[in-house]
Amino acid sequence: MAAAAPTLAWERELAAQGYAIVAGCDEVGRGSLAGPVSVGVVIIHAGTASEIPGVKDSKLLRPAVREALVPAIVDWAAASAVGHSSAQEIDAIGLVGALRLAGNRAMAEAAATLSPDFVILDGNQDWLSEPVQGDLDLFAANVAPAAAQPWLTQTRIKADMTCLSVAAASVLAKVERDGMMTGLARQFPSFGWESNMGYGTVSHRAAIAEQGPTDYHRKTWRLI
Repeated sequence: MAAAAPTLAWERELAAQGYAIVAGCDEVGRGSLAGPVSVGVVIIHAGTASEIPGVKDSKLLRPAVREALVPAIVDWAAASAVGHSSAQEIDAIGLVGALRLAGNRAMAEAAATLSPDFVILDGNQDWLSEPVQGDLDLFAANVAPAAAQPWLTQTRIKADMTCLSVAAASVLAKVERDGMMTGLARQFPSFGWESNMGYGTVSHRAAIAEQGPTDYHRKTWRLI
């Protein structure tokens, strides 16, 4: 049985609670061996936005369908953006810190057009909020509480499957990151990034073992 399409049910519930401007936020590339982590943000007027057909979690859509949806999502959203954090940044500050950096880059760009009241973050870990202290190790260990933000952030498990704004954000992030990896694949054809998108396939790991990592690999990770 096919999964039910995401809806605006929770976004509309938030609007009824007084959160008129809602952002959906999702990441891609977390488990990749190469390339950036990328975070998509889609901001909507939650009480008045209409459903947009065809949008699902990006993993459930064929590449051509995802790409065709991007213009419709950008037109539908009141504001949107994708932020990235490079492999070097992941190595320097860790994955959680890099996710936060990419997410805040995306939020800063989107919020410059329209600032949200509430952010729906896919998953069960708030990697987006700033820690009170600039200690990324404490943040990664969930020791430091989140600092005040101009919006309320709440995690929601499987939000990319149930919340339309989050699913739309996942599509934007996936398409933009896949485009980056496909472009890099032309410079480094041995690694198959045009198909594996930097993830740890057998052939990708074999190419790393034979040729060594590039500057786009996460060198602190177990690559082989």
